[in-house]
Amino acid sequence: MPTLRDVAARAGVHPGTVSRALNPETRALVKPQTAQRVLKAAEALGYQPNPIARGLKTNRSMTVGVVIPDLTNPLFPPIVRGIEDVLMPGGYSPLLINTDNNAEREAQLVASLRGRQVDGFIFATARLKHPLIADLAAEGVPIVLVNRRLDSPELPTVTSDDAAGVVMALRHVVDLGHTEIAYISGPRWTSTGQARLRAFKMGMADLGLDSSRVVETNMWSEQQGEEALGKLLERHPGFTAVLAGNDLLALGCYDLMHKRAISCPGEISVVGFNDMPLVDKVRPALTTIALPHYQIGTEAARLLLERIRQPQDPPKSVLLPLSLVVRESTAAPPAAAPSSSAHPTRKGAQTKPDPRRPAG
Repeated sequence: MPTLRDVAARAGVHPGTVSRALNPETRALVKPQTAQRVLKAAEALGYQPNPIARGLKTNRSMTVGVVIPDLTNPLFPPIVRGIEDVLMPGGYSPLLINTDNNAEREAQLVASLRGRQVDGFIFATARLKHPLIADLAAEGVPIVLVNRRLDSPELPTVTSDDAAGVVMALRHVVDLGHTEIAYISGPRWTSTGQARLRAFKMGMADLGLDSSRVVETNMWSEQQGEEALGKLLERHPGFTAVLAGNDLLALGCYDLMHKRAISCPGEISVVGFNDMPLVDKVRPALTTIALPHYQIGTEAARLLLERIRQPQDPPKSVLLPLSLVVRESTAAPPAAAPSSSAHPTRKGAQTKPDPRRPAG
């Protein structure tokens, strides 16, 4: 295997210059034309830096722990891709763990990564009470939070403007003519569930509309969305639009509407939140609030690298804007609102096409 000295000889520079040029963190210390010559020499020889040797020299493992609550949720892969695309050119490798929203599992996996001496963590979990994060921060471990906030301003965060997103969704259905609007909330033990529910109630109050048509779920899942819509139809019949706390909950609404042959958007309009992959392929294509998933990942990785390299700097946070994506699941309300028994009595009907069926 070629050595660092072999690269230095081929490039005609000192081995120390090769070391700096091959390290993304120190490459700026080398003249650009010299760094380019070193990189070409390394490529020609097939030289591969030894991460273990570099770690011994820098006291870093050049790895980062990425903590995800649910890998089956399509929201997270684009975020992880954004994280990878910033970390890897910086010389770091992400180590991904899936917690299944289980605190004990999360603690065990994080402890395992700490045993591997990861240089920092990106947490995408969203529990409001999270003592593990507080403990890590107290020990000085570099941390960045994704898609959630804690009360402490000492941790960098990358979040989207959830409140503005809920208001956008609400104003969209109101502009279509809806006044009887229901909401399916994510769990209030998560920061996003709590923030989006609060924004819905405040937005409805500002518009002078009744905000009591709310059902809270225990998990961000399709099944919970289906169950929640059933409860709304039973407890608050007559609404013509439903806003869901995320796209999975909205797709759960589709499931129940198919089972009961309720037309979307003919009888009830549905709006999701997140614009996760493939929601434009279901029928009707889902109107939703779009998060900049990839950018969330890139910003999180950038902030973490800053924390690792300059731990003395004050923490920074990033708030990213959202956008409304209007598709086929929203329309003007029916001319006459359904009676109090219209939806529940159609429980067994299966006559209409499955609205979840992909296009084509």
